Amino acid sequence: MGNFYDETAARLNKALMYCDDTKAVVVGEKTLGAVGGFFKNLFNDSKAVVVADKTTFEIAGRQVVNELAASGIEVETPFIYDVPHMHAEMSLVDALKPRLAATDAIAVAVGSGTINDLSKYASSLVERPYMVCGTAASMDGYTSFGASIEYNECKQTFSCPAPRGVLVDMDVVCKAPQKMNAAGFADLIAKIPAGADWIIADLLGTEPIDSIAWSLVQDSLRDWVSNPEGVAAGDRKALTSLIEGLIMSGLAMQKAKTSRTASGAEHQFSHLWDNQRHTYNGEAPSHGFKVGIGTISTSALYERILASWTEATFDYAIAHADENFRSWDIIEKELEDHFGTTGLYETVKRECRKKYVEPQELKRRLALFRDSWNELKPKLQAQLMPASEIQQIIHKAAAPSIPEEIGIERERLHKTYRLAQQLRYRYNVLDWTHDLGQWSEMVDALFLPGGFWAK
Repeated sequence: MGNFYDETAARLNKALMYCDDTKAVVVGEKTLGAVGGFFKNLFNDSKAVVVADKTTFEIAGRQVVNELAASGIEVETPFIYDVPHMHAEMSLVDALKPRLAATDAIAVAVGSGTINDLSKYASSLVERPYMVCGTAASMDGYTSFGASIEYNECKQTFSCPAPRGVLVDMDVVCKAPQKMNAAGFADLIAKIPAGADWIIADLLGTEPIDSIAWSLVQDSLRDWVSNPEGVAAGDRKALTSLIEGLIMSGLAMQKAKTSRTASGAEHQFSHLWDNQRHTYNGEAPSHGFKVGIGTISTSALYERILASWTEATFDYAIAHADENFRSWDIIEKELEDHFGTTGLYETVKRECRKKYVEPQELKRRLALFRDSWNELKPKLQAQLMPASEIQQIIHKAAAPSIPEEIGIERERLHKTYRLAQQLRYRYNVLDWTHDLGQWSEMVDALFLPGGFWAK
């Protein structure tokens, strides 16, 4: 059993060579018992303050405090959030920041996505490094360079350093609620259509592919998602493979200094529902569960595109580009109709303005796609998986695989495609479909009889 831990360690240590912030990652059994030495190697004689919520403190935080103290490290009173259904929002950063500012102690985050993001951003605001003890394979943000925080009614990514060290005890991860590890699996398989989005953005030149960051995520991605049943069953090897993929995804973001390595249009579905404060059965579905539905949604769109478009599709779009062109005034009015009563409006308007192009540039892009189609199409086909296959895999991992399982009805999902397209400047399959004037033929058709989302 030790072999797969050694193999994981070798791959992660190799990836660390490309990263500026994170210096050490340890994944294994009973690693919490070594947290004292791990902390000293990273921070020498610094003091420590554990940051956790009530649940993560009981399952791991208390042991971390005791282990640090037993190693001769001065440990301050833990900072424990006591907030029901908490998520990463600026008010919780504001609660932690004064505590860190009043001391020179290093934050030791004990938890998963929310605790990590809050500790990451608060530590950056006081210009101090931190480390994290991960408690679930629930998302890919452990080693990413930024923190996703809700601010001004909008989920935003704030640039800040990744942790100096990440320690994951698989004994803790294997005991995590099944739904948390299932969410991480859905977040990881999202890198398949996200990679396709990066391919088309690279062709346009809007966000060129970083070959090293691409390899860190894509080279082993199919292996990391090859055992969804094992993830659902809490199999140790399957979960170790999952946590490796999630950590590697974060390291790729850290290397490239962008989330483009791991995030495409599918994440915009999740971000939109975040900003709409969507809840189901009294609580917000996890990031990974929302991303999973977004992943199936964008994969279905890609599948229809690749089955339908030819060079003639691009020729037709170029010939009709002037008559289909929508001025900024028209777009701005549409954004106001969609978002004008929310705090999201100004953010969306700024994002859409960044990706707005005049007719001549649009024609140039369409011609570039047409001229590259014979090379681009097989490249996308090799990158992608059929939407129904991804749906089955996500289901086997015990994550939601139809939108109703997270409280999203088909009509709302249909509208989400359009609103998600307007959410960010980042070029993706939604923008591509929009630019070709193919929205009705591609997106609307997914919901008609015979379409992927038809009931």
